[in-house]
Amino acid sequence: MEISTKKLNDIDVVHISGRLDAYTSEEAEKTINALLDKGTTKLLVDFAKVDYISSSGLRIMLASLKRLNRIKGSIKLANLKPALKEVFEISGFNQLFNFYENEEDAVKSFGTDSTV
Repeated sequence: MEISTKKLNDIDVVHISGRLDAYTSEEAEKTINALLDKGTTKLLVDFAKVDYISSSGLRIMLASLKRLNRIKGSIKLANLKPALKEVFEISGFNQLFNFYENEEDAVKSFGTDSTV
C-alpha cells in the first residue's frame, strides 16, 4: 500500500493505493490521525487506486468519521470501485459516508473554492 496527502485550500486529500487491510491499515491510520491532530476539519479520501478494503480499513474510516463529527468536520470518499462500494454498502457504511464519482465532485461538495 502507498499513501500520499495533499492540501487543496482547506481540504486535506488522502490518496491510498493497493490494499487497505490488517497489514497496511496502520500506516493509513497514522497518516489520517496526523492530519486530524493538526486540526483538519475537511478530509477527502480518494480510493481510485485501492483494490481491496478489509474490516480494518473500514474501522479506520469509521474512527475518522467519529472524530470529525465531534468537531463538526466532515469526511468524503471518492473514486470507489464497484467492489469497494459494495463492501461499504454491505457493512451499512453507505448510510454514514458520502460517496463521490471523482475527486472534483467531492471537493465541490465541501462548498469551498478549492479546485482539483
